[in-house]
Amino acid sequence: MGRIGISCLFPASWHFSISPVGCPRILNTNLRQIIVISVLTAAVSLLYFSVVIIRNKYGRLSRDKKLQRYLARVTDIEATDTNNPNVNYGVVVDCGSSGSRIFVYCWPRHNGNPHDLLDIRQMRDQNRKPVVMKIKPGISEFATSPEKVSDYISPLLNFAAEHVPRAKHKETPLYILCTAGMRILPESQQKAILEDLLTDIPVHFDFLFSDSHAEVISGKQEGVYAWIGINFVLGRFEHIEDDEEAVVEVNIPGSESRGAILRKRTAGILDMGGVSTQIAYEVPKTVSFASSQQEEVAKNLLAEFNLGCDVHQTEHVYRVYVATFLGFGGNAARQRYEDRIFASTVQKNRLLGKQTGLAPDTPFLDPCLPLDIKDEIQQNGQTIYLRGTGDFDLCRETIQPFMNKTNETQTSLNGVYQPPIHFQNSEFYGFSEFYYCTEDVLRMGGDYNAAAFTKAAKDYCATKWSILRERFDRGLYASHADLHRLKYQCFKSAWMFEVFHRGFSFPVNYKNLKTALQVYDKEVQWTLGAILYRTRFLPLRDIQQETFRASHAHWRGFSFVYNHYLFSGCFLVVLLSILLYLLRLRRIHRRPPRGAAAAALWLEEGLPAQTAP
Repeated sequence: MGRIGISCLFPASWHFSISPVGCPRILNTNLRQIIVISVLTAAVSLLYFSVVIIRNKYGRLSRDKKLQRYLARVTDIEATDTNNPNVNYGVVVDCGSSGSRIFVYCWPRHNGNPHDLLDIRQMRDQNRKPVVMKIKPGISEFATSPEKVSDYISPLLNFAAEHVPRAKHKETPLYILCTAGMRILPESQQKAILEDLLTDIPVHFDFLFSDSHAEVISGKQEGVYAWIGINFVLGRFEHIEDDEEAVVEVNIPGSESRGAILRKRTAGILDMGGVSTQIAYEVPKTVSFASSQQEEVAKNLLAEFNLGCDVHQTEHVYRVYVATFLGFGGNAARQRYEDRIFASTVQKNRLLGKQTGLAPDTPFLDPCLPLDIKDEIQQNGQTIYLRGTGDFDLCRETIQPFMNKTNETQTSLNGVYQPPIHFQNSEFYGFSEFYYCTEDVLRMGGDYNAAAFTKAAKDYCATKWSILRERFDRGLYASHADLHRLKYQCFKSAWMFEVFHRGFSFPVNYKNLKTALQVYDKEVQWTLGAILYRTRFLPLRDIQQETFRASHAHWRGFSFVYNHYLFSGCFLVVLLSILLYLLRLRRIHRRPPRGAAAAALWLEEGLPAQTAP
């Protein structure tokens, strides 16, 4: 009968056979061989499972740390370590129309990798509260007395100086950026206010403050800064590290001949305030224009910028579309709507001899007000009385002309140019009125669904005002919802719906709009985007000081897990070598005389012993 012999490059005594007849010959081997083979098998198994477990563990840790890094930018509630010399600071003053607010930001030393941005976050005091302060009135109130502006803004700067370590003042940039309130002033008054700031502030404060650090920013700049801030918090400027992350194919502006690159998909923003509505989103592809006139208009709406510290690197080059529409905010739209009602009603009464709206008994029937609510419009000493009919569909139809849409392609509200949006691979966040309309009364904030929103809005509009008031008194709506919100919820729901779907041309089945008041439960200001953009060259200092720091840190992090593999493997090899050596040594000491050894070998092979001559 055949027999299988198994041997390897081990000592001769490690030879055994497996016979198909009876018990396997391996059972005839001595106990020492079985123990060694078992130890070897266990060691290999242990090494394999160690590799798998460590890889999975550190893979999860990497993903967890990545998520924690994003959340930390706005949710970290630990007080800033002002004793750490590697922490840097920056100050931004938002000079708005109703008041001015100062924000203090901080960030650790840059890691030296030119492909990474600064990890900027809001500074927190010893009580773990954000370092923010607001004063009133707005800076534009000093248009006729610009010499008082420095005194007006000094409390804010004193507040920042108390929180930023004294030793850091000279290297802490200060930016004073003025918005809507200053934009409406004549240029001469704007210049006088800025000159007073640039003259007096360096005398009293040691912050890094130059001529370019105080300016009146445009609505386009403000929109870009808001877009940068939100996408930075969402981690959309980070590198692709997960196959499941949404990516987009981008043609880098100015380098279309090089071909497209893949990077993380950024989020667009929609913001509807009381007076204006704004939209901002990345335009990843090169756009074409229907006419030269449209191309000229587009130049004022498209912003191209590089967030990276190296102008030669195109990894962080973005092309963003930003458009602001005055008069398209919720309150301004209602005012325009009421002006139209008043004018048309007065004209019809005069031409047709009617008395519609002139008395409470003959009111104008308004489909955009809740059922049976009574309201009135007063202009020029005359009153038009209204009564709501709560017809959501008719309300939408009535306000559609207010979109001022044109037949020209690639246009939105007021016929303004709008580049195409890839709806299948896009994501938008809706703020202010987009959130209030969906959440305050309808309690549907978050992921937007047009069908569900339409049904809820219809039901609300068609509900009698007395029932809505009863629900309000019972506290069934959001805590900050007031009677003004209840009264105009029907109109604003229709207005938001029409602006989003008809004005900006989003399909009714669009699923990637999130309405939000905050991101990660924290308010994200455009000032975060402003300081991120304006400090983008600061990492060059750290890169020049420590040129090889990034590569060394990369390889240390990269080889950390694999050093464990190597150490485990070497340890097992050394252990087995020592064990084999001891076993071999023991066998040599216990070896029988030469003749007996030869006989034993012949017997082990199952052959008759040979007689020595």
